[in-house]
Amino acid sequence: MVQIGYTMMTEQAGPRELVQHVVAAEKAGFDFSVISDHYFPWLAEQGHAPYAWSVLGAAAQATSTIPLMTYVTCPTTRYHPAVVAQKAATVQLLAEGRFRLGLGSGENLNEHVVGGGWPAPHVRLDKLEEAVEIIRALFEGKNVNHHGPHFDVVNAKLFDLPDEPPPIGVAVSGERACALAGRLADLVIATEPKAELIDSFDRHGGSGKPRVGQLPVCFDTDKDAAVARAHEQFRWALGGWPVNSELPGPASFDTATQYVRPEDIEQGIPCGDDVDAFVEGVRPYVDAGFTEIALVQIGGDHQLPFLDWAEKKLLPALKNL
Repeated sequence: MVQIGYTMMTEQAGPRELVQHVVAAEKAGFDFSVISDHYFPWLAEQGHAPYAWSVLGAAAQATSTIPLMTYVTCPTTRYHPAVVAQKAATVQLLAEGRFRLGLGSGENLNEHVVGGGWPAPHVRLDKLEEAVEIIRALFEGKNVNHHGPHFDVVNAKLFDLPDEPPPIGVAVSGERACALAGRLADLVIATEPKAELIDSFDRHGGSGKPRVGQLPVCFDTDKDAAVARAHEQFRWALGGWPVNSELPGPASFDTATQYVRPEDIEQGIPCGDDVDAFVEGVRPYVDAGFTEIALVQIGGDHQLPFLDWAEKKLLPALKNL
């Protein structure tokens, strides 16, 4: 049976609200939760970008059963992998074993803030592979000294380690990332329902491991209002990963999406309060082989009505998939 998750979207709500939302998601019966890890929102209209790891610490203490996961953290630029390992181990302790570390090769939008330029995709994947190896070694409790092509680690050791380290997920959008994930990850992450990604992950060693997808939705009893809100705040989502990973800031996303129409959004994102439409939005992920799908309710001020509706109507319908 597919598991349905809830997304703490840091780009559209402040830190206290995000914690309140995941508490409500736990109460509503969502199977797991994920959190984005950004320095900027994609669009200025979204209006937020708090530090995800502080929110995770608070969420771990405010909830008791719902699993938590980064979706996703880039461990190569803003953060050094040795620091990511320490953060993840600490959250796993706070969450008492409910945390998974989702990793990806990053977006220029967030990583440019520390300078140094934005490398080509193949370099980003090289850095991600090296970072995963460093994080794994630190999770094992080793005293790590590492001098690689991209990172140096000097006499690093984690002194607060959970009994079970956080499972590591790797986000994929192409063949090489799938190969990396199949070799090194405990689960795979993707934002598009492409069966070829899952098949590639399986071929490279991922068979039987969880595969986690994500779907933006916009619940509102007024469908026109839902479409308008999704267009205002989520039109960037139709751009595709190869484009979105390269854009340097919200103004660039605004320019790149100036010709996206509300009717384009309506075709790509379930909007309104028709349960069947939301179920059909999830179905391609199930058909592609995903075992978990995290929903993103668009609009920071519209989470609690969505969660109430999801508890009563949507989640029972999705359990039949």
